[in-house]
Order: sequence, then structure tokens, then C-alpha cells
Amino acid sequence: MSGETSFEGVLRQIDDTVPFEPGYYNESYLDRRITARMRRRDTDSHSEYERLLREDDDERQALMDALTINVTEFFRNPEMWDALRDVLRERTSEQRRVRVWSAPSADGREPYSVAMLACDDPDIDESRIEVLGSDISEEALENASEGVYHTTRTTNIAEELEPLSNPDRYVDRDGDTFQVRPAVQRLVDFETHDLIRDGSRGPFDVVLCRNLLIYIDVDHKGALFDTLEASLADDGVLVLGMTESVPPDRSDRYEPIDKRRRVFGRV
Repeated sequence: MSGETSFEGVLRQIDDTVPFEPGYYNESYLDRRITARMRRRDTDSHSEYERLLREDDDERQALMDALTINVTEFFRNPEMWDALRDVLRERTSEQRRVRVWSAPSADGREPYSVAMLACDDPDIDESRIEVLGSDISEEALENASEGVYHTTRTTNIAEELEPLSNPDRYVDRDGDTFQVRPAVQRLVDFETHDLIRDGSRGPFDVVLCRNLLIYIDVDHKGALFDTLEASLADDGVLVLGMTESVPPDRSDRYEPIDKRRRVFGRV
């Protein structure tokens, strides 16, 4: 296309052939992920990589997986979970069904953490908890549904589960392999959902959208927040990442339940 840089050509190719909306994400994030794939495929230029994307189904899928934000762990930022514990105690004590949405849920560790927290706390009625994990990546959701996790050089599952009083109640351990037990899995469903394309869900009592907004281009954060707001119950609770916050023009719609831990109640 006339006047188009080679990098823009790659972005156009993604927009045309990969189920991902590059226009919503900030350019530095896209550049890092694309450059990593170019190194893996030993391609030296964006124009060469654009041609590869056009011709190679496997590379389009690999790039899709790379672009999907998949950094996660059990009980990531443990201090946030103390605040969420209080929310779940209060909501289940009201003798009501409590619906929780984890989006994006990556490989499922965040929604399983919600379910384990509910089962582990005697003051939370886990029979009232329903957890939905959604993600744009079907591969991530397949892994999440299996509920099998491995300790590796970079991931220590036993350490991640330390906030629980007795992790063995919730996972079966075989060496470095951890299988989430059926009692936990029964509380969690998974489905494909693109927060950018597919719009709102719910209403949910709690929505966890942690560490996605930091990758979204500033011009599109409002649209994403519209989706989150439309998915929240009138008295719902929104949980963001530790470096994220409610946009200033929406701050009157939320009151901090725990501002430092990024837990906000809808007004």
C-alpha cells in the first residue's frame, strides 16, 4: 500500500488474517511480540515476515499465541487476594449466588485461584460461587480446562499455592506436575471471548481484568472500560492490575474498596 511502512504492512496482515485487533494495542507491545516471532523464524525484515504471515497458517497461529497476553500465576499479587477474600465472604454471606469473571484468564490459574480461595476459607460459602474464565486464545483455554500445571525453571507451582492453608486439598501433585482437583474444577467454566470484539457479558458480581489495560492503546481504553462496566452488576466489584487504575473521567463511578490493591466497587 502506498505510503505504508513495512511494520504497518505486518499490522495490516495481522488485521486481515489473524483473529486479533492490533489497532487496540500500543505499538511497543506489538513490536516486542512481532520481533520475537521474527527471531524465532529467522526473518530479517518486516516485509519478509509479512510475506511469511500471508503464506504460512502455522505462523499465523504462532503469532496469535504470542500476541495473546499469557503472563499469569496462581494468586498473583497475594495481597490483592486478601482484599478479594473479604469481598467473597461478604457476598456469599448474603445468601446469594456470586458470579466472578476472570478476563483474560490465560491458562486458567487466576479463575482456579478464585475457586481455591473460596474452598479454602471457612467464611466463604463456595457452593454459591460461579467462576468464568475467558480468553481470546483457544489453546490457552484448552490447557485451562485440563487444569494441569508444571513446575519449570521459571514457574514454581508449589510456591504459587502457598497462600492456601493446605494446597493438597485442591491439587494432586506428582513430582513437578500439579492437577487441579475436580472439586475446584466444578466451580469454574471456560469459554472463548475477546474483550475487544465480543462486548459485554454478565452481569457479574466480581470482574477481574488484571494487566491487560497496560497493553491497550490510550485511545481504546475507554471502549474496553465500557465493556467491563456493562458486564458488572450494579453493586459489582472491579479488580485491576497493580499498576492500573480507573480512568480519571470515570472515577466518580467507582469507590475504592482497597485502592492500593486496585479493588474498586461500582457506585
